[in-house]
Amino acid sequence: MQIQIYTDGSCHTQQRVGGWAAIIFLEEEKIELKGFVINTTHNAMEILAVLKALDFLEKKDTSHNNFTKIEIVSDSQYVVRILERKEKLKANNFLTKKNNPIRNVDLVKELINRIETLPLIFTKIKAHQKKTDQINYNRVVDQLARNEVRKITQK
Repeated sequence: MQIQIYTDGSCHTQQRVGGWAAIIFLEEEKIELKGFVINTTHNAMEILAVLKALDFLEKKDTSHNNFTKIEIVSDSQYVVRILERKEKLKANNFLTKKNNPIRNVDLVKELINRIETLPLIFTKIKAHQKKTDQINYNRVVDQLARNEVRKITQK
């Protein structure tokens, strides 16, 4: 079974409130997931969107036998490049040059674990594309994530 997932994250940097969203295309089904986190960062929300979508899939099919390809479509360079950087991150024990843990270390480790156990591929898409007549799911997840932030910051 091939699955396509659009993900995005958003964060109000002053209030440190973040939102994440994912749209999963699973056979004939379109599933929207979204949520928010207090005291977070933009990059954390980008990764969390991917992890929450994968959590959903794993709960839906605990055997993982039906997944032949899971495509993560994201406008986040940070998320998409983790695949390229994973060996270096692991070799450096997830530490910076100054011997401090990298930012979002727990989320990065979890995503790398998923990369190593699931048939994931990552597709980078351009962010903030202009509106057209066709549905652009990158724009949709961006709006869902932003709306999650607005729900909290406008209270």
